[in-house]
Amino acid sequence: MNRNIGGRVTAPRIRIVEIDAFERDTRLRLPFRFGVATLERAPQAFLRVRLEDETGKIAIGAAAEMMVPKWFDKNPALTPAQNVDQLRGSIRVSAAASLEASAPATLFGAARLNEMETARRLPGNPLVAGFGPSLIARAALDAYCRLAGISFFDAVRGNLVGIGGPMLPGDIDTNAASAVLAGLRPADSIAARHTIGLLDPITESDIVHPVDDGLPESLEAVIARYGNRWFKIKLSGVVDADIDRLARIAVVLDRLPDYRLTVDGNEQFSAAEPLADLLARIAGMPPLARLRAAIAFVEQPFSRAITMETPLGALAAQLPFLIDESDDGDEAFAHARELGYTGVSSKTCKGVYRSLLKAIRIRTTGVPGLFLSGEDLTCQAGLAVQQDLALVSLLGLSHVERNGHHYVAGMQGAPQAEMARFAAAHPDIYEQGAEGPLLSIRDGRISIASLGAIGYASSALPDFEAMKPLS
Repeated sequence: MNRNIGGRVTAPRIRIVEIDAFERDTRLRLPFRFGVATLERAPQAFLRVRLEDETGKIAIGAAAEMMVPKWFDKNPALTPAQNVDQLRGSIRVSAAASLEASAPATLFGAARLNEMETARRLPGNPLVAGFGPSLIARAALDAYCRLAGISFFDAVRGNLVGIGGPMLPGDIDTNAASAVLAGLRPADSIAARHTIGLLDPITESDIVHPVDDGLPESLEAVIARYGNRWFKIKLSGVVDADIDRLARIAVVLDRLPDYRLTVDGNEQFSAAEPLADLLARIAGMPPLARLRAAIAFVEQPFSRAITMETPLGALAAQLPFLIDESDDGDEAFAHARELGYTGVSSKTCKGVYRSLLKAIRIRTTGVPGLFLSGEDLTCQAGLAVQQDLALVSLLGLSHVERNGHHYVAGMQGAPQAEMARFAAAHPDIYEQGAEGPLLSIRDGRISIASLGAIGYASSALPDFEAMKPLS
């Protein structure tokens, strides 16, 4: 129930009474290499949360996220299987902590408490510790929206999630936060920024072992089918190899009348000098002139072990820089700004409220040039991609990295009935493929008006009974 006090609507208090965790194996149609890791398969986690409001009314909500190895923790001593087990552990620990909380709280308050308690129980890696709480927060928000009969957009813009009070970081004013949220306006479509992975074929002649599943494999074919004009290029950190690959990519992109791109260092540069060398060589090569002019920003070039100790210096004057893996807590972006960074990522695996807080900070600091960017972690068709698309649209972003649809064919592993429910509920987001619905990208854009449905961006729920319990 929403209470009206002095003409002001206050956020409802809720309590999470049940959490069930599941997973579904996902095999990639193409290997995805980012940094030193190559992903060929990974499980997708699903959460089902039962939530109760102060009147005793109950609803169910859900969330999903790929458990991607070698991103949350890149420790070479850990195997990919151990990385995935870390994320399963984060879900288990955060679920236990959430269910132990007895007092009703706002959605935001409950999420923040769960983040802090999970981090206390899982010290050492904030990205891993934040994975479980991010899923619970999304599923709880979905459940509340279904219970209240409102959309995700309504819940956030009206601040029914309760961003404010003692759980709010000290540098954010509650009234200013509510004003920012009230001014957010989701769009009906968003540009898809296509990821060019390190193993991805650039031209059709680069394909050695074709998949032949009717979907594009090369960059040439991606552009022909989807019409992308935004791209994200993964860098290896090996300057000569990166220059050669950028030159081959430029040949394809320069056929377009216009394009923009971002480059992702994926923590592969050991110091500022090799990155400066790469940028200087790009600037000095006429065949890369259009590509260089198209770069919007550089993402996380240095290892998280050294990022917060490595000032960008003169590099910051050349291009905007964004932190991603090093964005692991409330103070990370403020620290990064002192080093020359002006951008920070939005990822649902880090938490929906953390993205909203970043947007509030950027809009209220008065510092020009700060920006937020939507970055993908192979969000899969269904809940994961829809909830992320709704978030970045509400944040006002004009483009978002999308790669899950390229590396995985549709709603792989889901029963046909589940696929049909999602396709019917969101006909603007999906088109029919040979084996089920596929993310629909036309003229480089994804239509997303149907995400304003009751719930957190989905009128459909997955078939939990067709999944296996979290290992």
